[in-house]
Amino acid sequence: MTFDWTAHRREAHALGRTQEFLKQIIYGGNDGIVTTFAIVAGFAGAAADGAGQIGAVAVLVFGLANLFADAVSMGLGEFLSTRSQHDLYRARRNSELHEIEVNPAQERYEMVHILRQRGLPDEEAEATADIMLRHPDMMADLMMTYEFGMHDPAEENPAINGFVTFCSFVVFGSVPLMPYFLTEPTPATFIHSVMTTAGALVALGLLRWNATGEPLHRSVGETVLVGTVCAVVAYGVGMLVGG
Repeated sequence: MTFDWTAHRREAHALGRTQEFLKQIIYGGNDGIVTTFAIVAGFAGAAADGAGQIGAVAVLVFGLANLFADAVSMGLGEFLSTRSQHDLYRARRNSELHEIEVNPAQERYEMVHILRQRGLPDEEAEATADIMLRHPDMMADLMMTYEFGMHDPAEENPAINGFVTFCSFVVFGSVPLMPYFLTEPTPATFIHSVMTTAGALVALGLLRWNATGEPLHRSVGETVLVGTVCAVVAYGVGMLVGG
């Protein structure tokens, strides 16, 4: 009978979709918010007295073009990154299996050393290494984790990871543009964009807090701080270039 580890993690450890794709959601969402707001802030900085003065159409055109171009780039980048992880892990593991076959004494020595580092007494480390040597697949998995620091990415789907990154980028990245869609553009529209962007960063921080259980001030504070730094840089560049 095959044990379904995915179902076990969800049922026994309450690991939901948010936790499974937390990296993609945070990575895509934060980058979406920051890069899209950078367009808005850059225009506002160039205009010096409000993005409404240079036209909401320009903000929307550049903002939407940047939003979807970067979202596609991020999604495909995550897809290629995950697939590359799969290929690298598979190649390294096959190499490790080959080394176990052709040079078992050396691999046994390495395994004993790893087990000692993990706290096993010498006799138990020696005995465990002998057992592992009779099960090369299991030994290779342990060597991949403790010798190379690599974890099996088999359960990560490159296409799904890329799609989640794309969606997160678009959903969160559209927030800074909302005031330009929903209201008549005025010099105050940029202030509204700042407020909605701050709200999106807080929401992303809360999502991170809910998924990880980290202290609330750390999850939200770090997320907002990163976004604020990037926004200030974009606004400053806009002022320098526009001025």
